Amino acid sequence: MSDHIYKLIELVGSSQDSVEDAVNSALTKANNSLSNMRWFEVCDIRGNIENGQVDHWQVTIKVGFTLKED
Repeated sequence: MSDHIYKLIELVGSSQDSVEDAVNSALTKANNSLSNMRWFEVCDIRGNIENGQVDHWQVTIKVGFTLKED
């Protein structure tokens, strides 16, 4: 097993449906420009309220990905 060095970035995903969809939205978009994503950590969950109901979820995640080997 080799040692890994990770780069850490912060992303915010949003969804009208669920927290899970908000996370998946952020990861799907990030996957278009990042490679070697390995893990994520949920840092913050927020929501928008409309007429006493949850209207929108917003989730902040930290994503770790491995750097390319030389």
